[in-house]
Amino acid sequence: MKSVFITGAASGMGREGVKLFHAKGWRVGAVDRNPDGLALLSQQLGDERLWTRPVDVTDKAELEQALADFCAGNPGNGLDMMWNNAGIGASGWFEDVPYEAAMRVVEVNFTAVLTGAYAALRYLKKSSGSLLFSTSSSAATYGVPQLAVYSATKHAVKGLTEALSVEWRRHGVRVADVLPGLIDTAILTSTPNHSQKGVRMRSAEEIRATAPKKGMLRLMPASSVAQVAWQAYHHPTRLHWYVPKSIRWVDRLKGLSPEFVRGRLIKSISAAIANEE
Repeated sequence: MKSVFITGAASGMGREGVKLFHAKGWRVGAVDRNPDGLALLSQQLGDERLWTRPVDVTDKAELEQALADFCAGNPGNGLDMMWNNAGIGASGWFEDVPYEAAMRVVEVNFTAVLTGAYAALRYLKKSSGSLLFSTSSSAATYGVPQLAVYSATKHAVKGLTEALSVEWRRHGVRVADVLPGLIDTAILTSTPNHSQKGVRMRSAEEIRATAPKKGMLRLMPASSVAQVAWQAYHHPTRLHWYVPKSIRWVDRLKGLSPEFVRGRLIKSISAAIANEE
């Protein structure tokens, strides 16, 4: 029986990943700092092949112990797939985002990915064809204004993925990531905008109603990312996965002319500011 360990598993993309891999017959380790969300998963899926534990991924000892305890129940103490998925956001002009809030984004989005990679390697090495998989973002194709620190952490995840995909070949461990665009998850409504204090945050229904229906920035279901995670395990070579696939073109265009992409973003931001005024 194959096994996968997923962080940020109580909601959104991680939750859909738990449901998909469990339905495929895998043993799933699901961790999150939200115990209620994990309890709901257990109620829906049952305890067979599902292992859950409340874990703060920024606590190194907690994450390491959770991985050790989960893998102790796997054949040969191994792990077929580690999915570093937990993530948070903080938006607003860079100088408006409190330093402490920015550092929390760094801790969850990147430092915890490093911890997960260090902790999971010993178990991944014991399983043939294993995969370290991480959630990056379309914000890692080009730095996104008002999401500067979030974007920087996702660039870091992408860079780590590329480096380890070369290094860990000597261990027989594959490494890949996913770069989702606009995904219908709680982060859309829970991310505070520190430059718009006192402004009511849009509801999920309002976001769904106004989101583009076509193009690379169309709203995608969380299950679409879970499907990509499943495909990534079964694809022997692909490094970066994009949801939707058209986001890949931003990476390609930036490679040709980052100045052109910067110019387009400046025009977009200027137009948005003008509309607000």
